[in-house]
Amino acid sequence: MGDLSNDSGQQSAGIDLSQFYQVFFEEAGENLETMERMLLNLDIARADEEELNAIFRCAHSVKGGAATFGFSDVAELTHQMETLLDKLRRRELQPTAAMVDVLLASGDALKAQLGRHQGSGVAPVDTTALLASMRGLVNGGTAPVAAAAAPVMTGAAGAVVAAPAAAAAAPACQRALELTVGPLDNPAAADSLVELFKEITNLGTIEPLDAGRAADGMRRFKVLTTSSDNDLIDLFGFHVAREHVRLAPLGEGYGFHEGAPGAPAAVRPATADLGYGFFDEAPGMPAADGATPADARGAPAGSAPASAPASALASTTGAAARPEKAAAAAESSTLRVSVDKVDQLINLVGELVITQAMLAQNSKGIDAALHQQMTSGLADLERNTRDLQEAVMGIRMIPMSLVFNRFPRMLRDLAGKLGKKVELVQVGEATELDKGLVEKITDPLTHLVRNSCDHGIEIPADRTAKGKTEHGTITLIASHQGGSIVIEVRDDGKGLNRAKLLAKARERGLDVSDAMTDTEVYSLIFAPGFSTADEVTDVSGRGVGMDVVKKNITALGGTVEIDSAEGYGMTVRVRLPLTLAIMDGMSVGVGDECYLLPLSSVIESFLVQAGMIKTIGGNGRVVQVRDEYMPVIDLERLFGVPRFKADNAGNIMVVVEAEGGRVALLVDELLGQQQVVVKNLESNYRKVDDISGATIMGDGRVALILDVGSLIRRSHH
Repeated sequence: MGDLSNDSGQQSAGIDLSQFYQVFFEEAGENLETMERMLLNLDIARADEEELNAIFRCAHSVKGGAATFGFSDVAELTHQMETLLDKLRRRELQPTAAMVDVLLASGDALKAQLGRHQGSGVAPVDTTALLASMRGLVNGGTAPVAAAAAPVMTGAAGAVVAAPAAAAAAPACQRALELTVGPLDNPAAADSLVELFKEITNLGTIEPLDAGRAADGMRRFKVLTTSSDNDLIDLFGFHVAREHVRLAPLGEGYGFHEGAPGAPAAVRPATADLGYGFFDEAPGMPAADGATPADARGAPAGSAPASAPASALASTTGAAARPEKAAAAAESSTLRVSVDKVDQLINLVGELVITQAMLAQNSKGIDAALHQQMTSGLADLERNTRDLQEAVMGIRMIPMSLVFNRFPRMLRDLAGKLGKKVELVQVGEATELDKGLVEKITDPLTHLVRNSCDHGIEIPADRTAKGKTEHGTITLIASHQGGSIVIEVRDDGKGLNRAKLLAKARERGLDVSDAMTDTEVYSLIFAPGFSTADEVTDVSGRGVGMDVVKKNITALGGTVEIDSAEGYGMTVRVRLPLTLAIMDGMSVGVGDECYLLPLSSVIESFLVQAGMIKTIGGNGRVVQVRDEYMPVIDLERLFGVPRFKADNAGNIMVVVEAEGGRVALLVDELLGQQQVVVKNLESNYRKVDDISGATIMGDGRVALILDVGSLIRRSHH
């Protein structure tokens, strides 16, 4: 965080602004993501005015916060973006692909700048070319203009105003304003904002008009400043609700002059009904004669035409105030909580689940008739514990849209690089998945989408020759199926070529045959170093990726399946558990040991009859289940379980499934189905083959959770 104090210079004994940094960074990140999504969805030929306004608001919000905290590099770039976007929404310029490109590139630069201020350690971002490009576009050109001078640093907290060379030399106008804050529940809270004002340089001076006394819950101050109304509203609106901040011309007396926010309606001018934000420098404010005013951003901050009063008529009853109120109401319905706190809550609920299981186990010998109240209370505890656990787990569930939203930009850039036309369709973005899984599944999904664009979708000429549309389609689908989430990546490209896959496999010395099923052949692409690309590019062809995709998904307890039709496209289907913290399992007994099987992997169980198990290859064993033979794994032999009783040894088979294969596990008994809290064995002990984790049973014993995928891979060898 060392860069923060260097760039902002706002740390002092008065107010420590760093306490607000994290909120700003989070909100700025959300605004940049929203802006990028809207830019990608923008129809250049028929740009909607509301879309352009929404994109402008995103840039404006980031600039306001950056100016407040003195992040001058962020403010400089966002200001120039504002200027271009303002010209677009005023219809002074027509949107072009070049404008979208430079705005997207500016968004990337802003993310890098914000990351540097957060202490990422990256070098400062050079935005000279971006700024020059935007100035050239603002002036109606298509390339950077050589005459564009360096931006002039002026205004609130380093807010940047790109001024023409002639105007840059002109001194900024100092003016007197009346600032009204309120009504506030605690009017004295306005004093802290005054201290904040004094901490930030280049704003001017401020002094109370009411001698520190609150009138009707309002605090009024005299401000001498060279900053624009926009910058002042941004500053105070970042810390209190914007409808509680008003600016007006400084008049005589206590502040109840014509046009003052607290004045009776009789002395208010009719223009007060315009609503919040319609002051002289507000973008989109009509001029007195109804014409659109010239772009005020080309003049020094704070300068205004002599005929225009420097006022901010912030009536909260106007139509323009309603969106601000709606946004404030929406924001108040959410609460930002650290992920660490949520994880701690989940751990505590997990311990509660274990304690409840212990109580349930110990109460089995209690006479329900004699202890009716206790058994009833234990039943209520079990139900409430499960409800609490589901509610807490729901806190960590986030929509898949957070993953899907990063792909439109990536596909746009990749398709342009490859000379392809690609359309992205998203289905089920509201489907929720555990936050921990979302973070881990993002990279594998990114590789699958890139793979579809690079290897699947054909170039436009090839598609039209095959009778297809020029635009290829990649479809992302997320849905819940039972206790799992299924994510599909589909494309309507050329699909997989079975003969080519087999030929490549033989080239690499893999053991393949023409008798292999399509599913087995398609699975060859997951072999390490396997690639069907004819040449190596900076996008693909090195054979690194698909094997890592499968490895990462398998490590999450998931599976990957491939369907393909040559000439029509391919589908990669990823199946994952909804959460890694708590799972439904089936407990099985082997000797005196207890093991857990994920319930989602259990297919069926049956008693072993004489002659059912066949021996093949000397030591391999299989069992016939209807028309299918499947490998048999004796858990007693596998884990070296000591046998003290021989009366119930290994007479039950449990069929489990994972990664497209099945295996029959030989166990002594089925102990039951229960919900368990998964503990990471590797971080608490060490990695154990064929074990994915551990849990604590109701009787206090530690039970190991079997890795079904690992057992199936073992059976194949």
